[in-house]
Amino acid sequence: MEQISFGNLPDGRPVTLFRLRNANGLEAAITNYGCIITALHVPDRNGKLADVVLGFDSLSPYLGTHPFFGAIVGRTVGRLGSGKFTLEGKDYALAVNRPPHHIHGGNIGFDKKLWDFSVETTEGVDTLRLAYVSADGEEGYPGNLTTTVTYTLTANNELKIDYRATTDAATLVNLTNHSYFNLGGEAHGTTTDHEVQLFCSRFTPTDDNLTLSGKITPVNTANDFRKPALLGDKLEGLFLQHGDNYWIDREDEKSLTLAAKIRHPESGRVMEALTTEPCLQFYTAKYLDGSLKGKTGQPYKACAGLCLECQSYPEAINHPGTGSITLLPGEVYSQTTAYRFSTGQ
Repeated sequence: MEQISFGNLPDGRPVTLFRLRNANGLEAAITNYGCIITALHVPDRNGKLADVVLGFDSLSPYLGTHPFFGAIVGRTVGRLGSGKFTLEGKDYALAVNRPPHHIHGGNIGFDKKLWDFSVETTEGVDTLRLAYVSADGEEGYPGNLTTTVTYTLTANNELKIDYRATTDAATLVNLTNHSYFNLGGEAHGTTTDHEVQLFCSRFTPTDDNLTLSGKITPVNTANDFRKPALLGDKLEGLFLQHGDNYWIDREDEKSLTLAAKIRHPESGRVMEALTTEPCLQFYTAKYLDGSLKGKTGQPYKACAGLCLECQSYPEAINHPGTGSITLLPGEVYSQTTAYRFSTGQ
């Protein structure tokens, strides 16, 4: 693993970029600012590498406004309606940073924090371990939350992300990685030529503010990706052309289960998302508008990437029967998500 300087924060603290490589030619670049995956180079069917995640080549744009490119988001991912919840008889009000909702951890979430880091080697494989302590009251959340995120680039071409958290008071935690993938390469254009398959037969509808309803219903004709389909053929029928919060079909609660498979026919690149989590937020990145330019100077327009956010149900605290995102003292929050790459016809 290579470590290089990635610049300094406005207060002078240094930021580090880590480059992980495996024997098959895959390379991931990750910074301890926001745990952001800044680049991910993957070979096509002819062995040609391309960077398949959206992002920037320097720290400065990440310090500005961007749609969570490559970052770990928390303490909770997704929208929490009105930013309010009740836990152990006490009412809490979180930062409402996407009116009328709290989203992705608030105004200064985990994506905007500088994480401590260490590099560990197990059986010859380097892993990057990032750690952050979120103080009691940060963005309105109770309890001091100690979180670690570990990145490993495995020999079988998986970028594996292991999450762990503990708390000293009852709180909420629901973490994910918010990478935008384009298997044609980050300058390829749009992902409408990607074949999408989601191993999900149920989803939760939303309203026009993307407020989750709490209902778990069968997928409909428009958002059914159980059979592979080109995104461009389905986009117009998706609600707000946005994508939905899906429930992953799984045999048990915590096994590493295949949630999604994305294929780019032109390059032959295939990506599978596997997770221990119950839900998958599929996002088309329809709202990218070309105002942000990526690593090669290409404007990121609508559908320049797609997101596969593996997570628990974001509104679980307010919707009984949808699982739990509550963490109590003495408990350990633990989950794993892996993005596995291969090539095919």
